[in-house]
Amino acid sequence: MTGMFLTPNRRAYHPALTLTPLRCLLLLLLFLFMQCVSGAQPAHSSASNPAGEYNLTINANMVLLSATVVDRHNALVAGLQKDDFRIYEDGVLQPIQSFSHQDIPVTAGILVDNSQSMGRKRADVIAAALAFARSSNPQDQMFVVNFNDDVALGLPGDTPFTDSPEKLLLALSEIRSIGRTALYDGIALGLRHLQQGNRDKKILILLTDGGDTASKLTLAQILALARQSSAIIYAIGILDDQDGDQNPDVLNRLAKETGGEAFFPESSKDLAAICESIARDIRNLYSLAYVPTINNPGYRAIQVKASARGHFGLSVRTRAGYTVPSPPPPTAAKSIHQVVQP
Repeated sequence: MTGMFLTPNRRAYHPALTLTPLRCLLLLLLFLFMQCVSGAQPAHSSASNPAGEYNLTINANMVLLSATVVDRHNALVAGLQKDDFRIYEDGVLQPIQSFSHQDIPVTAGILVDNSQSMGRKRADVIAAALAFARSSNPQDQMFVVNFNDDVALGLPGDTPFTDSPEKLLLALSEIRSIGRTALYDGIALGLRHLQQGNRDKKILILLTDGGDTASKLTLAQILALARQSSAIIYAIGILDDQDGDQNPDVLNRLAKETGGEAFFPESSKDLAAICESIARDIRNLYSLAYVPTINNPGYRAIQVKASARGHFGLSVRTRAGYTVPSPPPPTAAKSIHQVVQP
């Protein structure tokens, strides 16, 4: 459009096209309207599901990954460079487009099981959540999800996030340990609330002592949401051998699918140390991005490998894959087109 103004085509000139100030204003308004319309379109692919919409961050077909690297002693490894990494999608090597390793703030949700069986562990759970908050980046956006028979955000309605341990303490302390465990519904609420945060990396910390006994959603639905979300889930199972509802496999699957880690301490007294280690893990994440060489819909398996001089037995923890939704059927696309036409 700018070129048209600077070098007008004389053969196309017509008095009716003279750019009067009024016409210039109208053109400017039209341009701004079109920008708003285009800006309202999602920059990433989206998929519908029974509990809402969650997507792996895919901007302009670019996949963004967060990765943790440990050595054979399970110690965090820092200082690696872009060329030390290899990304494979469905077994095909992908060129890395961008790379960084910085302690950047995250949006983090602390999901706390407040079922009746958690009552005697409550003090240790609260202390662990506060240990995580105090060990995290001071600019992190944090929130709390409390779940038992019901699920609810812990912070006041006008405070979606906080960086204050004192406000987190209040959010964790006002719920009684009672009822059953709506684990899957609590995770769904956490994933949904993460989308309101403006930090690039999204984290969920899950503390529970058993399997789900009260959710409306199913495990299959939650795993689908986890695969379509960019969130990393760290799961802590405070399990009791006498509890028939415990289900450590669920916690392991959630962590593996999202690039997190599952922990099963012998005592709730170990929770604070685990949460501090999770905070260190988050602050040492590598960020990797690539543009997939194939764009077919469906599930894509991801594997990231690392090797560097002076380091042996490196392993990389990142999400297991992501789902690219199928495009809408032609009839749906046609109806959408008809709606937006004047």
